[in-house]
Amino acid sequence: MGDSIIYKLKSGKPNKFLNFLSGFAGLAIPDAFFRQRLRGLLAQAPKHPDYDYIRKRVDYYIKTNQPFHVSDTNKLTRERSWIYYTGRIGDYTRKMFHTAYFFDQHDVTRWFPKCFRWNFCPGDVYFTPDTPTVVKSRLLTGNNSNSVILKLDKLRHFMFVRDTIPFRQKKDMAIFRGKIRQSRVRTKFLEMFFHHPMFDCGVVGRNEGCPDEWMREKKTIREHLDYKFIMALEGNDVASNLKWVMSSNSLAVMTRPTCETWFMEGTLVAGYHYVEVKEDFSDLPEKLQYYIEHPEQAEDIIRHAHEYVRQFQDKERENLISLMVLDKYFRLSGQQYDDSHSLQYRPQLCATLCRYFGLFI
Repeated sequence: MGDSIIYKLKSGKPNKFLNFLSGFAGLAIPDAFFRQRLRGLLAQAPKHPDYDYIRKRVDYYIKTNQPFHVSDTNKLTRERSWIYYTGRIGDYTRKMFHTAYFFDQHDVTRWFPKCFRWNFCPGDVYFTPDTPTVVKSRLLTGNNSNSVILKLDKLRHFMFVRDTIPFRQKKDMAIFRGKIRQSRVRTKFLEMFFHHPMFDCGVVGRNEGCPDEWMREKKTIREHLDYKFIMALEGNDVASNLKWVMSSNSLAVMTRPTCETWFMEGTLVAGYHYVEVKEDFSDLPEKLQYYIEHPEQAEDIIRHAHEYVRQFQDKERENLISLMVLDKYFRLSGQQYDDSHSLQYRPQLCATLCRYFGLFI
C-alpha cells in the first residue's frame, strides 16, 4: 500500500523532502568553518549550567573509558538493514547508505578533521560490535560498551507532538499501526488482539507474510491521538513512535525495551514513564482497563513522560552532547587534532547561512 499524496500531507510527520533540501543546501558551507569553532566550543562546555547533566549523558552514550584502536584497513560490509564502515569520516558518502543517516552524521563529523577514522554502523543494529562503533541503536545488555550511540535518523525518530486532547476525552481503546518487520513481539500482539474490541490494529506497508486481513490503511498521527493508549512495539530494534507517543496525552504501552537509542530507553521506568506489559501480553487488557478506571494515575504517567521528553528538546545542548560524544571517541582512539587548519572562507557569510538553515554553530 503506497502512501497517497493526501496521507503524506496530513500524516503529521516532518517533510522528508524539505529536510533533505536543507541538508543539501547546508553542504555549501565549508566544513572548515565548523572545525575552527570546535576547540572553543568544547573548552566552554564546563561552564554550561547543565554541565554535570551533559557529562552524564555523554558517558551514557559512550560507556567505554579504555583506549582502543580503529583499524587502518578500510572496510564496508552491507546487510539488509545496516552497513558496517571502517574508514575516514571524510570518506563516508551519501550513496553508502540512507540519505538521512548521511546528513545526521555529517552534522556532527563536519566539526572534526576529515582524516579521523571511525567504525560506523548506521541502520537498525540489534547486535553488539566487536570494537567500539558508532551506532543508532544498541542492545540493552550488560556488555554493550562497544556500541557508541549517536543521534541518527533524527527526522523519523525524534519528532514530538502537541496534543490538545485530554486523556479522559479519548477513546477507551489502544491503537497499533506498523510493519511486522519479522518482529516476534508485533506478530504475537496481532495474533492475540487483532479481533479484540479494545484494540484498533493493523499492518501497514507491504504484506510481509502476515494474514491479508491484518493489512490496514495508515492512520495519521492526529488520528492516533484519539485513543487513550498507543502501542509502542519494537520492530528490528526500538519502537520509532515511542518519542512522539510520550509527548502526547496518550499512554505509551509496551513490553520492556530490549534496545535503546539516543532517547535512552534503558533509563525509562515502567509504571512511571510508560505502561509496561508482559512479553506474552497476558496482562494487557487488564492493564488498559486499570488506567481507564484510574485516569488520575494515567495522567501522572503522562506528566512524567512529558518531563522525560523535555530533556531532548534543547537543540543547542543536544548538539553539544553529540560533539562531546565524538570527541571522546576520537580521543580514546588516540587520534590527534591538527591546529594547522587555515580559513579559506568568509566567516560572517558562513554564520549567516548556518542560522538560515538551522545548523548548530
